This record gives sequence, structure tokens and C-alpha cells, in this order.
Amino acid sequence: MPAPERIPSRSLTGTELVALLTEGELTVLGQIREASNAVLYCTVARDGEEAACVYKPVAGEQPLWDFPDGTLAAREVAAYEISEATGWGLVPPTVLRDGPYGEGMCQLWIDAEPQDDEDDGAAEPPLLALVEDEEPGEGWKAVAHAEVGGGRTALLVHADDARLRRLAVLDAVINNGDRKGGHLLPAPGGRLYGIDHGVTFNADDKLRTLLWGWAGEPLTAEAVEVVERLGTELAPGAPLVTRLGELITEVEIEALRGRVAGLRATGRHPEPSGEWPSIPWPPV
Repeated sequence: MPAPERIPSRSLTGTELVALLTEGELTVLGQIREASNAVLYCTVARDGEEAACVYKPVAGEQPLWDFPDGTLAAREVAAYEISEATGWGLVPPTVLRDGPYGEGMCQLWIDAEPQDDEDDGAAEPPLLALVEDEEPGEGWKAVAHAEVGGGRTALLVHADDARLRRLAVLDAVINNGDRKGGHLLPAPGGRLYGIDHGVTFNADDKLRTLLWGWAGEPLTAEAVEVVERLGTELAPGAPLVTRLGELITEVEIEALRGRVAGLRATGRHPEPSGEWPSIPWPPV
């Protein structure tokens, strides 16, 4: 959605952005129609600072059979809390606050860099692709074969990208049930963000993602260090657990601990369980 200003008027720290999102005056400018739940494009302003953001009121959430009603906004905030705990900063600043349509999630708007199939350096290289070959080329990881019409299939691949690999670990930790291609936002400066984390933290295995390319492979040394630290930060009574306790249930926190413990024990990226569709639909 076009907007004259989508970033703060100066470079704000993460703490300042959270304060702006939490305490700023929220003004609704329009609705993002493609979303299944109510997603409102807004500005938030406070003490001369202004930023664009997304506001998802709880009242606009569509009920889901496998998630309690009215909990998706809080799960998005919990995903941000875990992202910050990893130190990777993969989720834009996200808060739970009151707004024009009641309590909801408020998240900093990210202007994604355009992606270009041409390797000319003019735009961000693609993160996902469909290829005719049976095996992924250099720099790509295979996900699955997909029907492309006319009785033909193609191989769905994603980039062998360190940023995506970190996001795959985060998704395994938060049990992301909906990691689609459209939820990947390359940002200026080489940053990559993931958005739309409403269907996360279920106590049952719900991992559905397009980032299966590393399934079964050893975690990087960096990821091993991160999950080890998460295990400590998720100990009962720890500050992170206190914050999560306001957003998800005790059963879901215990399941979160279990997933982190599993990653620590195996030292590997998880593989599809076979008991749940492993790729979201539609994939974009």
C-alpha cells in the first residue's frame, strides 16, 4: 500500500520502536484486503516520531479449529519475544495494545526490497523458485515437487541463505504452522524479516513451512549456541517466561521448552513428522 512515510523520521533503537508502537497514537489509513484476518495499515505517532505499522485487532480474527479464539495477536507478540531472545532480530518490533477496534497486535511496517530473477545486482535475488530440474542447482535447497499445470511438475527450491536458515530454526522453536513465501520480507541493508506468526506455539506439532531444505542436517554452530541459550532463558521464573506467560498458556510454554530441548539433544534441523501437512497451502 503506497504511503509517503513508512519509516521513523530518525533511526530509532528497538526499545524506542517498541515504545512508539505501544504508546503512540494509532491512525488507521486503510485495510490490507488480501489477508484472511483483519489487517489494517496505520501510522503511529508519539513525541514528534512517526512510523508506519500493521494493526491486527483481535476482533477481526477468524476462528480456527486448532487454536483458541482471540489468541492470534498474542502469539505474534510471543514470536517477537522469542526472535529477540535469539539475538537474530527476525521479527519486526511487535506489541499488544489497544487501538481503534480494540486490543490487537501492532507491528512495525517493513518495506520489502524488490526481488529480481536476474543476477545483475539491481535487486534482492529471489529466495524461492520453481525449477525444471530434478535436483536443485548450486546455492539452492530442494523443498518438494509441485504441480504447475498441464500435467507438469517442477521442483520448489529455496535459497541456501544463512538468513533463511536462521528463520528455519526460529520456526522450529515457535512451531510455526504457516511459513509461506509471502511472509519473507528482505529489507534494506541485507536484513530479512518474517511476518504473520499468528498460528504458532501450538502444543501439538504443527510445523508447516517452505524452508525444509535443511531438514535432518546438523544445526550451525551459531544455531546450537542460540538454542542452548534459549534453554536457559526458558527456565521457570526467568524474565522471558514471565513475558510469555502473559501471551500463551503454561501448556504451550512447556511444549516450547520441549522443542528447544529436542533441538539441543539432536543438534539437527527437524524433519517433517508425516502426521501433518508439511507445506502450507497456498504456499505463497
